[in-house]
Amino acid sequence: MAEHDYTARVVWTGNRGEGTAHYRGYDRTWNVETPGKPVIRCSNDPLLGGDPGLHNPEDMLIAALAACHMLWFLHLASDAGIAVTAYQDDPLAVGETDSSGASRFLRATLRPRITVPAGTDLNKADALHGRVHDYCFIARSVNFPVDCKARYRVGA
Repeated sequence: MAEHDYTARVVWTGNRGEGTAHYRGYDRTWNVETPGKPVIRCSNDPLLGGDPGLHNPEDMLIAALAACHMLWFLHLASDAGIAVTAYQDDPLAVGETDSSGASRFLRATLRPRITVPAGTDLNKADALHGRVHDYCFIARSVNFPVDCKARYRVGA
């Protein structure tokens, strides 16, 4: 087994002058400022008063899950001789919050729309999704079920 290091820099930007001296006196905003990469402005979940125009941790987790799945699907499709010409996913994650305010994801459904050329064995392509979870770093790391409901377009 080989270990890998991953880093990020998270910088809180919500100090309005008194820091966290008062619960309502600071913003729940931050930047992801990883050196050498574009800055990502973030806020907390809009359900908790966050800015709906900014990414929140929940957005980033479901996006990371969908992106990891996509990259492994493309790899496995290439190895299987399946040409993918377009791939787009609109994943859906379902969460819950209990009376104490603690939250968690219950499940996620990936919903990729995949374009393949005429003559592609769609059953073979669809079977690859089940194999992705043997490899995907993110899917192997989360503690909630992840389902995939792919749709295919045969065309360009």
